[in-house]
Amino acid sequence: MTFPTGRAEHIVYDDDLAGFGLRMHPGGRRTWFVQYRVGQRQRRLKIGTVEQLDAEKARAQAKAMLAKVSLGIDPALETEVARTQAAVTLKRTAEDYLARHAVKRLKAGSFAEVQRHLRQHWKPLGERPLSSITRALVSARLVEIARENGPFAANRARAALSAFFSWAIGEGLAENNPVAGTNKATDEVTRDRVLSDEELILVWRCAGVGDYGAIVRMLVLSACRRDEVGGMAWSELQGNVWTIPGPRTKNGLPHDVPLSLLAAEVLAELPRRDGRDLVFGSRAGPFSGWSKAKVDLDARMLTALKAERGNKAILTPWRLHDLRRTTATRMADLGVLPHVIEAVLNHISGHRAGVAGVYNRATYAADKRAALALWAERIAKLTRTGHDVES
Repeated sequence: MTFPTGRAEHIVYDDDLAGFGLRMHPGGRRTWFVQYRVGQRQRRLKIGTVEQLDAEKARAQAKAMLAKVSLGIDPALETEVARTQAAVTLKRTAEDYLARHAVKRLKAGSFAEVQRHLRQHWKPLGERPLSSITRALVSARLVEIARENGPFAANRARAALSAFFSWAIGEGLAENNPVAGTNKATDEVTRDRVLSDEELILVWRCAGVGDYGAIVRMLVLSACRRDEVGGMAWSELQGNVWTIPGPRTKNGLPHDVPLSLLAAEVLAELPRRDGRDLVFGSRAGPFSGWSKAKVDLDARMLTALKAERGNKAILTPWRLHDLRRTTATRMADLGVLPHVIEAVLNHISGHRAGVAGVYNRATYAADKRAALALWAERIAKLTRTGHDVES
C-alpha cells in the first residue's frame, strides 16, 4: 500500500470488522489498532505492530476487545490496570513493607529475620507482580526452601510472606493472600529438648572437621544462636572476647561473649582465608548448607551409636538450637545464677531488665566469663579431651 504524499499518518479501516484498522507513518512504521466508544468518549487502543502480529492475529485480538466493549468492559482500562499491577512486584513492594511497616512494629531481631526471608528465601519470586504470585508458586518455593534450609526455615519464610501479603491487601496492592491454604513444612511444637551428657559427648565427638564441626562446638561452648556463630567475623574477635554486633543478634543489642580456653582453641584451629573477614563459609556470605550438614552429623552419630550398642540403636531427634537450651540448663545444674545465665544468653528480661541491667553490665561480664569457663571445663571433662580438642 502506497503512503499518501504530504500526510503525517494514514489510517486504513478493515472492511469486515468495524473499529479495526492499520495506522501507517511516513517512516514505514505500521501499527494495528482497535477503535471504540465508551459512553461519550472515543478510544483508540494499540494492538501491536505488523512485525509482531499478522493481519489475522491482530483482527482476532481486535474482535475479542470489541466483544468486551459490548459487555461494558473498557480494554484500555484493563491494559492500564495490568501495566500498573506489573510494576507492583514482590521485590519492590517488600522493601516498602519493610521500611514503612515491619521496622516500626517488630523487634530488631525479628525484623532482621523477616527481612532475610523476604530478601533471600523469596528472591526467586521477587520480579513477579503480586497479582501473578499464585498458591502453586508459593507451595513450590516452600518445598525448595525446606530442602535447602530445613523445614523450620520454610515455616518461618511462609509466615513472613503471609504477613507481608496481609499488609499488601490492606494497602490495596493485592487482592488475596496466596500463602493461605499452603501446607507447613513441619508441625510447630514447643521445644524443651535438653541433651543428656551422653548425647553431648556424642555430638562433640561426631561434629567432624572443618567449618561445621567448629560451629557445632562453638554452639556448645558459647550458648549462642546458630546464625550468630555461622556469621562470625574475625574482626568481631578482640583478645579473648567475641563481640556480636547488634544487627546480628535477635534483640538488636551487641553481645559480648567471653571465650573460654577451649573455645579459643577451637577457633585457633581454623584457617584464615585471604581477603575474607568471615570465619566460616566458602562463598561471599556466612556459612550455609545447614540442613545437609546436620543430616550428615546425625548419620555419623547414629553410626557411632550402632557401633557401641548394636544395630537396633536409634538416635533421638534433636536440633542445633537444643544445644543453647542444654547449655543454659546445665549451667544452672552447675550452680550458675539465673541472671548470669540470662546474660550469657543475651536475654534482656527478668533479672536484667531496666536500670539494673545497665548498671550491672561490668559485673555480668565477669560473671559470664566465669560461667562459660566453668561450662568449658565440664565439656572437657565429659569428652575426656582436656584442652586437646578432638577433630
